[in-house]
Amino acid sequence: MAKKGKKHNLQWIKETLELKEDHNWKSTPGTRIFVAGRGAVRFDVPQDWHFEPDTKSFRFLDKKPPNDDCRLEASYNLLPQGDWSEFPLVPLLKQIVRDDERNPIAQGEIIQFKRQTARVVWTEIKFIDPNENREAFSRICIGLGSGVQCLITFDFWADQAEKLTPVWDTVMNSLVLGLYIRDPRTGFALPD
Repeated sequence: MAKKGKKHNLQWIKETLELKEDHNWKSTPGTRIFVAGRGAVRFDVPQDWHFEPDTKSFRFLDKKPPNDDCRLEASYNLLPQGDWSEFPLVPLLKQIVRDDERNPIAQGEIIQFKRQTARVVWTEIKFIDPNENREAFSRICIGLGSGVQCLITFDFWADQAEKLTPVWDTVMNSLVLGLYIRDPRTGFALPD
């Protein structure tokens, strides 16, 4: 007998706060800062992109649907206490690519980097979008650190790669995990 799943009726509340004059927030020019979970995940996104929260993820689109040409999506999980320093991120990412149902026609190398306490891996796949019969890329990132695991994906058309690759670079360069913010009006992090 199948179990009935919990029905979620999440209601997102948008709240705008005035920043204090001496705030500590800094972002790349032309971007805004995205923060989820009081600092569990933080990165910069283009200032004029459309934001759509979902029940388990956050999406940023270059234009409001249905006129969008790309999608940046992020989700995160808080991890139980433990030593996650040896968790095999590269094999996990390889498995995600192997299981991808879009039938990749090419795969890029796996990029790895460390930032503060986080380990991050990402790669790119190329596939043919079946609806548009058009080449597209998907970049897939897994980050792990400070008790947080994140998944970030970025899907875009291959013919727009030159324009959109800098967006991904900005996200990767600004990605921070587990730096919790005490007061969002100041941007100052909680002490470890």
